[in-house]
Amino acid sequence: MDVSEYFGILADKTRLRIIDFLQDGEKCACEIVPYTGKSQPNVSLHLKKMEEIGILSSRKDATRVLYKIKDKRVNELLKILK
Repeated sequence: MDVSEYFGILADKTRLRIIDFLQDGEKCACEIVPYTGKSQPNVSLHLKKMEEIGILSSRKDATRVLYKIKDKRVNELLKILK
């Protein structure tokens, strides 16, 4: 993936909120949805896109899907942007 595509993914406000929320560690999709104020299908699309490019990773835990930041460079980028 090139840099412009990577930053294009991060240019979305909802995706940035999700990443900010995951700074504290692994979270269930059921926790992420209310934090964003968006619908579950909308958040799922954002999570899937970020997982596809390697920003996030997920694992299934019984009936829940847990997400965490996989690409630690994202944390550094957020620090710079804040």
